[in-house]
Amino acid sequence: MEDASGMRACAAGFVARATARNRLPLDYSVASLRVVDFLVDGLRKGGADRERAHDTLVGLGAYVGEVLVRRAGAKWVDLDERQRAYFGQSVGARMPDGRIWNPLGRVVNRFRTGGADESLHTFYLTLHGRARRVPAGRPAARGTAA
Repeated sequence: MEDASGMRACAAGFVARATARNRLPLDYSVASLRVVDFLVDGLRKGGADRERAHDTLVGLGAYVGEVLVRRAGAKWVDLDERQRAYFGQSVGARMPDGRIWNPLGRVVNRFRTGGADESLHTFYLTLHGRARRVPAGRPAARGTAA
């Protein structure tokens, strides 16, 4: 099971693996979430089942969550028992207003349904609780997480 303290490293590891041979624009920008939509759709269309795609889906979910951290002021949190039961995940992203979002689950939903209704890019754009400006000291959008 994933925990909040390892999600930044999980996202960075995914980006390193995904960009080693491809020039994918995974730069933690909001626009890069369109690439995530494309990657999830490719997994689905390629016939991968959820179990076989598990590690990739976790990496993509960590990446989406890290975009929330870097761009929307969220923090990775370990979910309590009730939240884990509700979301089906062990970690989430707490927004500045206290709301909890489930980026890993959103990626799984996109994979399962393949519909535009589950777009990760649209998820971010319609996300409630974002910070208007990311506080100083947050990691820069480019490069890998430190």
